[in-house]
Amino acid sequence: MSQTSLKQKKKNDTGSKNSKDSIDTEKRKDSEKSGVRLSTQESQESPLPKTDSRGYVVRNQWSRTSRSPSTRAPSVDETRSKSASLKLPASSTTSRTSSTSPSQQDSQKELSAQPSPPTPPMPLDSSPPTPPESYSQSRRSSKMQENPEAWAHGIARDSMQLREYPPRTPPTEWKSYAQRKTTYSTQLDRDCLSEMPRQQQMEEEEEEDEAYWASVRTLYEKTPSCSRPRPPKPKHAITIAVSSRALFNMVDGRKIFEEEGLEKYMEYQLTNENVILTPGPAFRFVKALQHVNARLRELYPNEQDLFDIVLMTNNHAQVGVRLINSVNHYGLLIDRFCLTGGKSPIGYLKAYLTNLYLSADSEKVQEAIQEGIASATMFDGAKDMAYCDTQLRVAFDGDAVLFSDESEHITKEHGLDKFFQHEVLFENKPLAQGPLKGFLEDLGRLQKKFYAKDERLLCPIRTYLVTARSAASSGARVLKTLRRWGLEIDEALFLAGAPKGPILVKIRPHIFFDDHMFHIEGAQKFGTITAHVPYGINQKMNN
Repeated sequence: MSQTSLKQKKKNDTGSKNSKDSIDTEKRKDSEKSGVRLSTQESQESPLPKTDSRGYVVRNQWSRTSRSPSTRAPSVDETRSKSASLKLPASSTTSRTSSTSPSQQDSQKELSAQPSPPTPPMPLDSSPPTPPESYSQSRRSSKMQENPEAWAHGIARDSMQLREYPPRTPPTEWKSYAQRKTTYSTQLDRDCLSEMPRQQQMEEEEEEDEAYWASVRTLYEKTPSCSRPRPPKPKHAITIAVSSRALFNMVDGRKIFEEEGLEKYMEYQLTNENVILTPGPAFRFVKALQHVNARLRELYPNEQDLFDIVLMTNNHAQVGVRLINSVNHYGLLIDRFCLTGGKSPIGYLKAYLTNLYLSADSEKVQEAIQEGIASATMFDGAKDMAYCDTQLRVAFDGDAVLFSDESEHITKEHGLDKFFQHEVLFENKPLAQGPLKGFLEDLGRLQKKFYAKDERLLCPIRTYLVTARSAASSGARVLKTLRRWGLEIDEALFLAGAPKGPILVKIRPHIFFDDHMFHIEGAQKFGTITAHVPYGINQKMNN
């Protein structure tokens, strides 16, 4: 084939190609024109979706249930014309391509065939695109602005209607918190409490505390005061040591000890430790001492110069339980005990700073007097006698009790007449002190505390001198001796040898000290509680 024929064939091929391309471009133009018409019609009928630069449709981010903090409700002030002005990027490009020439379209195709560079991502802080507003959204926003509370309740009601809950069956019986607390275990109750709000839990605890303390306060207001006063310090107190047999009636236990021995005695006391002992001869005297302490504390709240009672006994410590039970039963304020377990307690008297020792054992009393401690043997009255509960009454014999036994020796050696002459001759000479002179001084010191408060007529202490001396012949020396000592006696009774029993019945003392067993036995017949003072010339006494 010639060269001319080849060239002619190439021209025909290119011409056919050009004709085919022109036909394709015309068909594409017609389809694009029809597509533009359809898209414009759809844009006029409904709002157009938002697309990004790559042509992808942006989803509506303004759903009603969205809780993203970046979302916001559409503004009411925005005009609805914005939706009409929005157009798809594809429609705008088609309108532009329709007016371009075929050469320009070919260049655009070549560009579109090339891969487009990647689109940079949007920054995080950029606000989301404004959603298109429809008629229903603008209407809802206007209603929300007019009445926001009703709009919020409507949304809540709609959301509650969407949720479906199973029907709740009410309990058969409602129980209070206190009832539930007793029903459930401690750990479960604590778990329930932990789920409650902290403030509500604290309020309930405060209410419970207030109710508890109110009930306690009411209880203590209704009950009498049971506060136990503290015992005084021994160095300031007037210490009265009392044996267990003098304070309580322990005759039955003593009989078992003498007949069956110590082991049976201890067994008996342990078996009957909850049985309260009956009062002994020193019981009423101790009660009267406690009344004096109470009156002193009323006038002097911080007073330490008080009576201090010490229970001094040779009983075993196992017997102490019964003694403690009996002391507490009668309300006796005895805080100090000395249980020596069979040994003599006399050696502890000075260690306890004892001023007066009272016992039912005459041998121990004699030992105490030999140690220089004022002591006396207690005897109960033969019959009951009514005693004063508001006043301590103490009666003393004169010679060999408050005073020395000098006059008695003169009477025994030279007779009664020589005794009267001696007393007149030495009327201005004070008598020597006797074993109970120190105890009378202690009573006088406490009496002056009441006198200082103008309580002389209401003083809870009263002292008596009951002596067989004659007032005319030997009474002056006694009174002058008391005056020289600086002591006062409330009542002085000179009997001139007459019996003391009838006088003591009138006085009704809590204790009467005498050195003659003849007067002791006579006073016992009348029911007087007596204390025998075995005084002798060779006994060592406190100066």
